[in-house]
Amino acid sequence: MSCTPILTRESGTRRWHKSMAQADITADLARNIGAERGTVGQIWFVLRRWPIIPVLVLGLLVFTGIFADLLAPHSPFVAIPDNRNIPPVWYDPVVLNVKDASDPLAFPDPLNLGIEEAAIKYGLDPTGLDTQEAVEEAFLAIDLKPKVHFPSWDHILGGDNIGRDLLSRIIKGAQVSLTVTAISLTSGLLVGVSMGLVAGYFGGWLDEIIMRITDVWLGLPFILVAIVVVIALGQTMTILLILLALLSWTPFVRNVRGETLTLKERDYVALARVAGASTFRILIWHILPGTINTVIVIATLRVGQLILTEAILSFLGAGIPPPTPAWGAMVNDGRPFINDAWWIAFFPGVCIFLVVMSLNFTGDWLRDRLDPRLRQLN
Repeated sequence: MSCTPILTRESGTRRWHKSMAQADITADLARNIGAERGTVGQIWFVLRRWPIIPVLVLGLLVFTGIFADLLAPHSPFVAIPDNRNIPPVWYDPVVLNVKDASDPLAFPDPLNLGIEEAAIKYGLDPTGLDTQEAVEEAFLAIDLKPKVHFPSWDHILGGDNIGRDLLSRIIKGAQVSLTVTAISLTSGLLVGVSMGLVAGYFGGWLDEIIMRITDVWLGLPFILVAIVVVIALGQTMTILLILLALLSWTPFVRNVRGETLTLKERDYVALARVAGASTFRILIWHILPGTINTVIVIATLRVGQLILTEAILSFLGAGIPPPTPAWGAMVNDGRPFINDAWWIAFFPGVCIFLVVMSLNFTGDWLRDRLDPRLRQLN
């Protein structure tokens, strides 16, 4: 009679006890490390391991963008002259001299407006505004008059240089940034992933052509090209969406191509070819799913760059056409008043900073989690 089963049971029991002992040691070590960290250390450990704050910021951005029309306390387009440059609600009342209307930094080409348009936009009394000289005199009379600006709970973040509610414009600007980024990123993703799959799978001259086009595109000074295009074709939302889509596709091509070069050599792809699967089916059902993790990481990181680029173009006057609120344009509007009414440029700038940093942190975390080679235990 053989004793092999008894030895097998004994060895299995020893392995079980050994694994349980190792688990107890690991648990004790984790408790000791947690005790050594303390409360502050534990909080920092959780914040470093999980992107809680960035996700909250991005969740607030999405929520604000979806329900902007309901959340905005005022119309972001209506200008009330008495609310020009009013400070935030926690600020003390201030006495400010509104910039001279003849100053091109304060009011870009205000006197080139039509008489009726000027009266509506800047709250002037249309009575007597029968000539352009009368408009100019009315501007100067208003802008040279000192005024006490009282904070109000009706305008929590204050007003901008022509009397529009700053909080309402920031909320509407979040919706605009979210919409523009979503459309342009989706377009760039579809183009870039398709080109990457084709280049990586077929190779040869087709791969060379696609990659050389990508290299040339990466070498273009995008901001300069965008400004020239806007000057030539006009400042419209459609032009901006096309420009941002043309900016967003290049990283998808390079990374998806690299993944495809590896995945097309896998056994399951070879078996699909033997089974008679078409090229389209192989690309969509067998290779594309293997690139999803990479595409998600690139898209997350690319959103931040697109929002920042849109803000830069709006700041330079080549982005969202006015009067639609855009964070970059709002920063530019507040630039001439930075010494007296700093809040006009400060709060939109903070929004840009928080959103871009949150997207970068979230993208780095996704890269570490979705890539087993970069995954960390702590």
